[in-house]
Amino acid sequence: MYHTASSPFSNSLTAKRLCVIGLGPGDSSCLTPMARQALLEAQCIAGYTLYLDLLPEELLRGKTLISTGMRKEEERCREAIAMALSGTPTVLVCSGDPGVYALAGLVLELLVAQQALDALDLTIVPGVPALCACAALLGAPLTHDFACISLSDLLTPWSLIEKRLHAAGMADFVLVIYNPRSRGRSHHLAKAMEILKIYRSAECPVGLVRNAFRSGQSTAVYSLADFDVEQVDMLSLVIVGNSESYQAGRYMLTPRGYHLEFGKT
Repeated sequence: MYHTASSPFSNSLTAKRLCVIGLGPGDSSCLTPMARQALLEAQCIAGYTLYLDLLPEELLRGKTLISTGMRKEEERCREAIAMALSGTPTVLVCSGDPGVYALAGLVLELLVAQQALDALDLTIVPGVPALCACAALLGAPLTHDFACISLSDLLTPWSLIEKRLHAAGMADFVLVIYNPRSRGRSHHLAKAMEILKIYRSAECPVGLVRNAFRSGQSTAVYSLADFDVEQVDMLSLVIVGNSESYQAGRYMLTPRGYHLEFGKT
């Protein structure tokens, strides 16, 4: 079903409505008009506590709120689905884009398991993903082929993550690293960097963005040889260049190939 940008809930064939939205990187200016409209129309908003805290108060006022902590994703999705099935227009909030390391997939899995796909009107509203927000702050690191890998091994075995790191390094992808380093996984980023050093030069640029478009935002570009993993946490995103990426002043640039065209006579 197609919904207009003015209202994600428009043209609904049922009163049982669930909208999964992406907030973008955090600042309300990065919230898309479609996502904002969904929040305005919702009677219930569900989300991770930190993400709800990022929302303007006027979008939360008068709503039923379902707020859960870290690692309560399934519980959050089940509660949102239950509210929607009860006839309460519900929005489930994700950071970035709901389909990029977020909850759109889990919602669909649960609806399939409950045989409830046709029991409600489900809408997925795109958002500005973290990789786009961070790339914009760094300059232009993603203008050629890139890959995204999460270093979280909560749902993916580390052995598989290592294979993907080797594959991305060997294929000369620019690499976007999600969930780079937490207290419980403080060593994973160091291991990832050692793998990438097999395929990248010591001068390869590494972009680090923390709290993109949020309070406390910081950005920096390092060489792979000088990159210190100790400064990275779960509020950070790391972008490792390919063989042609380079630092241009305070920016990180991966050429698309236009310079080859410029050189033609």
